Amino acid sequence: MSDRRLYGLIGKSLSHSFSPAYFKSKFLKENIQDCDYRAFELKSISEFPEFIKELNTLKGLNVTIPYKEEIIPYLNELSAEAMAIGAVNTIKIIQSANKTELIGFNTDLMGFSSSILAHLKPEHHSALIIGTGGSAKMVAYFFRKAGIDYRFVSTSKNSDREMIHFADLSFDVVRKSKIIVNCSPVGMYPNLDKAPEIPYDAITPIHLLYDLIYNPTETKFLYEGKIRHATIKNGMEMLQIQAEASWKIWNQ
Repeated sequence: MSDRRLYGLIGKSLSHSFSPAYFKSKFLKENIQDCDYRAFELKSISEFPEFIKELNTLKGLNVTIPYKEEIIPYLNELSAEAMAIGAVNTIKIIQSANKTELIGFNTDLMGFSSSILAHLKPEHHSALIIGTGGSAKMVAYFFRKAGIDYRFVSTSKNSDREMIHFADLSFDVVRKSKIIVNCSPVGMYPNLDKAPEIPYDAITPIHLLYDLIYNPTETKFLYEGKIRHATIKNGMEMLQIQAEASWKIWNQ
């Protein structure tokens, strides 16, 4: 077995992912010479058990779209927060001679909460969450803890009180919802001309638009907020914070 420690990222399409470049830079800057970080594309989450079996030097993984929820049945244990959220973006791997233990965490929560807190104001008491995946669940968990009312915005019809279809997203709903968080991939590189289809004319200078996307640094969604003098925030700081939180978990 190699003395080098291997970490990585699993997802479906990873050619423009943040984590490999971030950790490569971190290892260089901090003179960490016995670690590698690689991107591992899985066509299906069903490939995960064989993937883990083959890479016995793995110490930790990050998880991205579309596997943050699908990964859960493959894990031995979840942190309390990951269980409450229903999504995992970090896995600590404990390898022994005859056993591999996989423990799931959600460091996205720390990244999101730390990066949005400075922008929250008393009037930010109602929110829209665009998307319904693992990241959207994390944002909803934060809003519940913060006492902020929220609704998910979805492309599918649903009778759930917390859900609203894009077609039913009126000017008044957007005007009243002073926080809008994009948890969908709409607007991500290379689809730079795309943005979630919401009535942007309802955006005011009091609004806070947060996009979990970091590439490009200013999505069309954020641009539409900026020209209406709203506060805008992309996902870069969140990613940096969650990456450092992942590293701490893997090495504690």
